[in-house]
Amino acid sequence: MLKNIPNIISPELLKILHEMGHGDEIVLADGNFPAANYAKRLVRCDGHNIPELLAAIMQLFPIDTFVEQPITLMQVVNPDKENQPDIWKTYGDILNDYQVSEDKISYEERFDFYERSKKAYAIIATSEKALYANIILKKGVIE
Repeated sequence: MLKNIPNIISPELLKILHEMGHGDEIVLADGNFPAANYAKRLVRCDGHNIPELLAAIMQLFPIDTFVEQPITLMQVVNPDKENQPDIWKTYGDILNDYQVSEDKISYEERFDFYERSKKAYAIIATSEKALYANIILKKGVIE
């Protein structure tokens, strides 16, 4: 055990987060995402949901401030502002706690998101049940 490391962050995930460099991306994937098929490095976080992992990761992970939108969500197939997934609001609240505003979030078409995920440093596979819960974080630097 270590001080100030959230219990949900496994040794494997801590290692991955530490190894990542500026500009590297990590995908937090919901339970429906084909993570094992696309991952260069796969971290299993079975039994955990993305919001709790996102909140824990944000305590340790600097978000890239050198790009316009360092956070990416998988776009809904038929996007409509009024029918956004509820989990996106939860993400916004968590990110806001770490001074990441809504304008730092982009939305990527599903198949483009899949292709981008193949290039990510790692994919974290979760048991998240919410649809369109997948999120990409781009790592920044500690200033």
